[in-house]
Amino acid sequence: MTSLLHTRNAVALSFALNGFCFATMVSRLPDIRSGLELDNAALGLLLLAISVGSVIALPLSGRLIDRFGATWVTRLGAVLVVVGLSVGMLGVVTDLLPLTAVGFFLDGVGIAVWDVSMNVEAAEVERRLERTIMPRFHAGWSLGSFAGAAIGIPMAAVHAPLMLHVPGFALLAGLATWRAAATYLPAREAHEERQVEPFSPWREPRTLAIGVMVLAFALTEGAANDWLALALIDGYDVRHWVGVTGFTVFVCSMMAGRLYGPVLLDRYGRAPVLWASSAAAFVGILLVVFGAHVVLVGLGIVVWGLGASLGFPVGMSAAADDPLRAARRVSAVSTIGYTAFLAGPPLLGLLADHVGTLETLLVIAALMIPAAATVFAARERRPSPAEPDQPVGRARL
Repeated sequence: MTSLLHTRNAVALSFALNGFCFATMVSRLPDIRSGLELDNAALGLLLLAISVGSVIALPLSGRLIDRFGATWVTRLGAVLVVVGLSVGMLGVVTDLLPLTAVGFFLDGVGIAVWDVSMNVEAAEVERRLERTIMPRFHAGWSLGSFAGAAIGIPMAAVHAPLMLHVPGFALLAGLATWRAAATYLPAREAHEERQVEPFSPWREPRTLAIGVMVLAFALTEGAANDWLALALIDGYDVRHWVGVTGFTVFVCSMMAGRLYGPVLLDRYGRAPVLWASSAAAFVGILLVVFGAHVVLVGLGIVVWGLGASLGFPVGMSAAADDPLRAARRVSAVSTIGYTAFLAGPPLLGLLADHVGTLETLLVIAALMIPAAATVFAARERRPSPAEPDQPVGRARL
């Protein structure tokens, strides 16, 4: 058990450091924009290099994990993030936009393989502990991003050199991740001799249904990240700080849901909790759009955050129920979820120009209907005679 607890802590640290690296770069976006003399549209296209790198790498991550194990794939991801951010910042200080784009592409590839490998390892730890902890790992990512922003804000305020701040802290995070990955569980320890026939998770109805559920919840979270503050400002004509405060409340609510949600998941099971989550997100968004009063809108933000908090991490757990095929299924579900997370909010922006920023959020509310319809796919899988090492579901429905 001591070794397993060490692995749990190492995986939690990997999540936090991944979020830390992401927020460290984001905290210096104004300096990146000014250093390359870009407008907002050009900056958006530059950041698309990260998205492209991630979307390309996500489907390949499962095969890498199957071949080399989560330890080495996590380390590969950390190295690529460090190299990518270093190259990217070098491009900024030398005013070479193509070099920055290459660096951001490498960063996106690193983020993707690091993310899938730590989720696969987190699912294995969760399975061994026989209780739900995946949402808490994802809460750790949020804590890491807060830490990255907390350091990045004063660094930006004193105009710290980009090459000192971003690559420097990314290197420290990468070294810590390299060390943490050394305590991951041995590859295939629970099923060393079992062989599996070649398969494609993209042909499995259950995996695709989980992907649809994760897509809906990921877009619910991503839309709030990009548009909630602006929706409050545009829709209710509040001051800028009020909109930012509303987004902060949403993030805190999501983190609370991920910290305390496992208690409900272990008690009631995945499906009932996720059905309640989709209903909460639906009601919360309606309160935000139609509340028209600070108390109702504030309540809606809290309920929306709680409802959006569990879909993505529980989807990762469900995709990894079979440890032998976990890597490829997690990579497939991650590809679907992250594509929605990255591509969805910009598409909502186009719609917002026609119907209004606040009203556009109703599209997100509508997505909770297919989310609720596909929740059944995430139910705990019971062991079969062909899968003797599969643990009994932690929570019976």
